Amino acid sequence: MSSKEKPPLSDLENKVMSIVWNLQEATADQVRQQLEASQSLKDSTVRTILRRLETKGYVSHRVEGRTYIYAPRERSQNVAADAVRSIIERFCGGSIEALLVGMVDREVISPEKLEELAAKIAQQEKQTRPTDPGKSDRT
Repeated sequence: MSSKEKPPLSDLENKVMSIVWNLQEATADQVRQQLEASQSLKDSTVRTILRRLETKGYVSHRVEGRTYIYAPRERSQNVAADAVRSIIERFCGGSIEALLVGMVDREVISPEKLEELAAKIAQQEKQTRPTDPGKSDRT
């Protein structure tokens, strides 16, 4: 496991992270209250999950008085990208092409949408590619 990879999130950890990402800063009590609609958890259970998320590197905390305030250390899209990378490695032999072909075969994404995304990526690369220092602006 590389230094950037983190242990995967359980379903409950993912629910907690969704709340932290949404609020940007959250106490254990705020997380517990947000979870109440789907499942009732004790405050100590929520605190344990938040500590586990901190150990895994997904959140950090600061202390105000006696209250821990948690904030995300990773953006949700980065965590999603890591999860997809794991799927590609486990199920597709590391081949992004195999994943994309499977997604087209299962109608998760259309070939047209893939072409549109490829064009957007090419455009983004064109805009962010540094200019070649060996080339002169004058011709």
